[in-house]
Amino acid sequence: MNTEFSRIMTLLRKERRLSQKKAAEDLGVSQGLLSHYEKGKRECGLDFLVRAADYYNVSCDYLLGRSPEPQGKTISIDEIPEDDPSVREKVTPGSVMIAFNKKLINNSLSVFYSLLAKCGSATMIRETSGYLMLAVYKMLRYLYSANPRNDQNFFAIEKSVAPLGANSAMSLAEAKISAAASGVVLEGEDSVAEPDQLTANTQSLAEEYPRYYSSMVNLIKNSESRIKKLSEGE
Repeated sequence: MNTEFSRIMTLLRKERRLSQKKAAEDLGVSQGLLSHYEKGKRECGLDFLVRAADYYNVSCDYLLGRSPEPQGKTISIDEIPEDDPSVREKVTPGSVMIAFNKKLINNSLSVFYSLLAKCGSATMIRETSGYLMLAVYKMLRYLYSANPRNDQNFFAIEKSVAPLGANSAMSLAEAKISAAASGVVLEGEDSVAEPDQLTANTQSLAEEYPRYYSSMVNLIKNSESRIKKLSEGE
C-alpha cells in the first residue's frame, strides 16, 4: 500500500483548508471512502487518482510520492539556479554529482536562512548555524585526513578527538534548538518568538522561493529516502 499517497492527499486537502466532506463531494466519492484513502486503509483506482490530481492541480507522480515536485517534473543540474549567479562553474562529467548536490544544499540553505530570519530567536540562529558549521567541519576533517601526508597541525584539535567532540557539540546545539523550537526557554537562551511567522505549505513555499523550491523538495526527498532505508533495514 502506498503510504505516500495517503499522506500527500491529506496534506493537500488541509493546505487548501478543505473539509473532508467538501473534498469528497468534489471528488465524487463518499466521505468514508475518502477517509479510508487518507488513512491508507484502501487503495484507490486509476480513475480516482487522475481526478484527485486534476482537483489539486498536481501530477499523479506527485500524489504517489514518486516526484517531490507538484507538477511531477524531474530537475536536471542545468535547471537548478546557482546560489551565486555571478559564479558559473564549469561542469564536467566527473563533477556532475558534486555540482548537483552542492546546488541542492546551497539553494536549500537559502530557504532555510530566510525562514530562520523570521523566527525571532537568537538561540535558533546561533545554534542552527553552529550545528551546520560543525557538520561541515567534521566532514572536512575526514577529507583532510584521507591523505596521511597532510599536516594535522592545520587543526588545533587532535584528529582522533575531533569527530566525537563535534558530535557532542552538535548534540548540545540540537538540544537547545529543540527547546527553542518548542517554546521552552532555557537559562541564558530564548525561544521562537513568533511561530506564526514560520507558517508554510507547499504552495506558499513554491511562491515565495520560486528559484530554490525545487532544490529544497529534492533535498527533503533524498534525505527521507536515506532515513526510510534505515527504518526498513536496508
